[in-house]
Amino acid sequence: MRYTGPKARRARRQGMNLYASDKYDKILQRKPYGPGKSPKTRSGRDSEYAKQLKEKQKAKDIYGLSEKQFRNMYKEAVKTKGQTGDMLKRLLEQRLDNLIYRAGFAMTRMQSRQFAGHGLFLVDGQRVTIPSFRVSAGNVITVRSQAKDSPVFTAIRERHEKYLPPKWLKVNSDALQVEVATLPEPNEAEQAVDMRLVVEFYSRT
Repeated sequence: MRYTGPKARRARRQGMNLYASDKYDKILQRKPYGPGKSPKTRSGRDSEYAKQLKEKQKAKDIYGLSEKQFRNMYKEAVKTKGQTGDMLKRLLEQRLDNLIYRAGFAMTRMQSRQFAGHGLFLVDGQRVTIPSFRVSAGNVITVRSQAKDSPVFTAIRERHEKYLPPKWLKVNSDALQVEVATLPEPNEAEQAVDMRLVVEFYSRT
């Protein structure tokens, strides 16, 4: 197993599985310390800026966004009524690729991004091929009929029996359909990121 790929290094630097894939859990078990370090290396105390930067990088990696995409989303959150961190969480959760993952219709966000990019999902009956497409309350998202019998979705259906989707989504796993019941609340978004630190980072740049 490789421990030196860019994603493996990012996971080790953050000390967590950023990509929801089993292989990164195994990598972290074998090498639970950061890249370029050894088990005996003592980590110094990070500055506030370093903590903020690290948290911003974590959020980008989890959601699979480029710096430009993430910064633009932050700028939009600033202009939206409400707490900037809460609005940023909501905007991230409203991405179509994230919804596919959060509904349990993909094993990882990377896979959900591929599904969305290949147009395997319909939004209100219309094929969408843009992973960043923003869903709204009332939207109904379904797997295209041509893809429903694919072996990959057979495995996902089986896995879904033990999966509990967030409350803002109404999921019908048998039909491979999900309805956006309401927009996500901050406590229903990805909890691995301290969005306060992300906002502090961009506020000073």
